[in-house]
Amino acid sequence: MALKLPRTIRLDPSDTFVYPRAAEPGEWAVTGTFLFFGADVEKLSGKHRQAFRAGFLGIESFGWSTLVVVTEATIEERAAAVERLAEQLVAHCGAPGIEAARPAAEEEIAFAQSLCDHPPNTLLALHRAAEDAGIRESFRTLHRKVSRLDPAAAFRFVEVEEEERSAGEIDLLTLAGGRK
Repeated sequence: MALKLPRTIRLDPSDTFVYPRAAEPGEWAVTGTFLFFGADVEKLSGKHRQAFRAGFLGIESFGWSTLVVVTEATIEERAAAVERLAEQLVAHCGAPGIEAARPAAEEEIAFAQSLCDHPPNTLLALHRAAEDAGIRESFRTLHRKVSRLDPAAAFRFVEVEEEERSAGEIDLLTLAGGRK
């Protein structure tokens, strides 16, 4: 069985404005739930609440991503991901040093790896909720529908430079006395 890890993916620009910091596409990722241990998650609001509810943590940027994609990885890439996460735990989480952070990073990467028991290119989403016993995580997979006309495209964006108004279109701002 091939080694697989989750990588951040950005299907649209929404991550850049729903999270305090968005992960860059293509980063190795972990769930990042450890960042919320001990936090009063009921008091989280806005972008931090969104990170709690649905974010995977990109280990390079320590930013958030709504989706990750199952990706094949080498043993060297996995080892580098563990090392980078250990560095981030020292820099951002107060770990006393790399040697102390490495076992925690290894555990996080191992858990992330366990989520990837799916074919490569499977998208994973996460939902977190606060419960009396702590934080509950649930995961779901998103598969491309084979029956679509263009199975290679998850979304299609069309750039429209200028549209003509149809005769039946009403400008509500003008009617309300607002500015155009």
